[in-house]
Formats: sequence, structure tokens, C-alpha cells
Amino acid sequence: QVQLVESGGGLVQAGGSLRLSCAASGRIFSTYPMGWFRQAPGKEREFVAAISRSGGSTYYANAVKGRFTISRDNAKNTVYLQMNSLKPEDTAVYYCAARSGLVVSTTPEEFHYWGQGTQVTVSS
Repeated sequence: QVQLVESGGGLVQAGGSLRLSCAASGRIFSTYPMGWFRQAPGKEREFVAAISRSGGSTYYANAVKGRFTISRDNAKNTVYLQMNSLKPEDTAVYYCAARSGLVVSTTPEEFHYWGQGTQVTVSS
């Protein structure tokens, strides 16, 4: 079992930056591939970024590639999402998730543990 708590969301103008953090507690954090997902009002939850257990491999949705960076610090049990050049269409609740398994996934259904989410609002 692992518990996840996101922080760092807020209101920012278009073109600005935010850094989301997800602190994990419970079982050994480094054994979990991690992901960030988001859900806008009236839309399904969608993949944003994912990172392997070691942090050596990262994956991004096309919509955020080149603007967002996922990273992790296993010593601090934390995964981050650095978001630059934010756009109004990035507005959503952002969730971090942990997957019980060896390999990374980009599918929400393959993640087993979820945080409560943090709101990101980008104004135009």
C-alpha cells in the first residue's frame, strides 16, 4: 500500500510555470513506476507523463511534450511535474499515481494508487 499527496497547484497566467509535487508514504517508493494524469471538467482522465522506477525512462503525452518534465527523487519519496509555458487548455485537476509492477504504463486503469488531486488553472 502507498499513500500519495499532491501539492503545488494553483492559478497561473498563460506562459507561466508551476511545479507539482507528489509525496509518497507507505511501502518502498522506488519499487513503483509513477505517473501524472489530469482531468478537465466534462472530460475523461488523461495521461500526462510517466517515469520508470529508477527515473531513467520518461514518457509524455504529445500535448505536453517539450513543456512538462517529470522527475523523481527516491531518497525523498517524491515525484515532480515541472510545467512550463502553460496554456489555458492545461487547466485541470492533476493526479499522481503509482503502479504496482515493473514497467511503466500510460493507461490510468493500470495504476493502482492515486492521490487526491491538485487543481491547476491557467488564465488567458
